[in-house]
Amino acid sequence: MTEASRVWVLADPRAGTAAQALGMAERLGRPFHTLPLGWGALARLPLPWPSLAGLSAEARAGLAPPWPGLVFSAGRRAAPVARWLRRRGARTVHAMRPGFGAADFDLLVIGRHDAPRPAPNLFPILGACHRLSPSRLAAARAEWAGFASLPAPRVALLLGGAVRGEGLAPDLAAELARAAAGFGGSVLATTSRRSGAAAAGSVAAALAAVPHRLHGWGAAGANPYAGMLAWADAVVATGDSVSMLSEALATSAPLFIAETTEAPRHRALWRSLYDSGQARRLSPGVAFFPRARLDEAGRVAAAIRARGWA
Repeated sequence: MTEASRVWVLADPRAGTAAQALGMAERLGRPFHTLPLGWGALARLPLPWPSLAGLSAEARAGLAPPWPGLVFSAGRRAAPVARWLRRRGARTVHAMRPGFGAADFDLLVIGRHDAPRPAPNLFPILGACHRLSPSRLAAARAEWAGFASLPAPRVALLLGGAVRGEGLAPDLAAELARAAAGFGGSVLATTSRRSGAAAAGSVAAALAAVPHRLHGWGAAGANPYAGMLAWADAVVATGDSVSMLSEALATSAPLFIAETTEAPRHRALWRSLYDSGQARRLSPGVAFFPRARLDEAGRVAAAIRARGWA
């Protein structure tokens, strides 16, 4: 068995979910094997037992011995697969609520906003794990050193959109751009897959007279997202993306949340960040505030090493 084959990452097709498992594994600092997951029809069902039944035939064929000693996974659909591998001797570290079988994991990494029940295997975190480690941010700051020419404070504007909808309302996008510009200095703005072209256009118009850099989703060339966070003196983010909010917390910049959704889970996340002093609501007159950067995936990795699992 090679060193990489001792650690497996079960990578969900959804990028944000896969990033949670990958982020924990990367912070461990050991070689690992990434196993892309594909789902069949049964994946829609809440499978209550350890099983590969939810996998596509292609993904199922990718599972073969020698079995790993440590498995990282994330999301409800991956949970039965991780539990199946645990039956074959693997330690299991799972992010997000697994549905059934919560006790059937060695470490269960769940955001405090999901109000997890206390349990011996529970590892509560703020927000979600991700891949923006301190080393990745340092590399992005070097790669995007050109942002240094923009006047400070540099405000990163991270725009999402409704999870199921028609994108971010153009008027709202423009309002948020003006709010980011209101801190003075310059704006580093990026839209996401869910924002829509109309929102990107309204941001461009709102920032026309302001020193800025705007990256629209799907634009040609390298994506400056990590560089924008690495250079940010403050971050303004729409509250509809758990991933964006969690990644912003990897910096030491103050985070201001635009409360753009009524979704109870997202609002619970905002409360957890407000209560912990990690974020504030975006509102007129709000000022910069000090905060310490979070490295929740790093804390998970440290806990794994302390238990002697790696």
